[in-house]
Amino acid sequence: MRIFDEIKEDHEKQRTLLSILTKTEGDSEGRRELFEKVKEELQNHAEAEEKHFYVPLIEADLTRDKSRHSIHEHHEIDEQLEKMENIDFSSSAWLPAVKKLQELVEHHLDEEEHEVFQMAGKVLSENKKDSLGKEFREMREELDS
Repeated sequence: MRIFDEIKEDHEKQRTLLSILTKTEGDSEGRRELFEKVKEELQNHAEAEEKHFYVPLIEADLTRDKSRHSIHEHHEIDEQLEKMENIDFSSSAWLPAVKKLQELVEHHLDEEEHEVFQMAGKVLSENKKDSLGKEFREMREELDS
């Protein structure tokens, strides 16, 4: 699969996991497990995406600024995850924090899919799109194991 397809597949998983997480209640084992799964998914995705999507895009003038912006958004998501680790899972502040995380992630995913992908399509060759997709998936499998 091309890099865009690989990334979009991850995005759908992230949207689903976050949607489920916003429906959890209290300091339950399920909430904790799901939060850890969401955190791992977001972090592994960002690591593979930065290496196999954004590094090549930073090299091109057309996509440099947008790539840096997207990497910055990864850091904002990491900061929100870190804040959430310090909130009691049964606290009334936890659900608003999850919704803030969901908002940050969905903004990032939408921007990536509707803006970055189009720009990247102009600077990456067809062969590069395929090879980056393969490298991205291999790194994801390695990180997830």
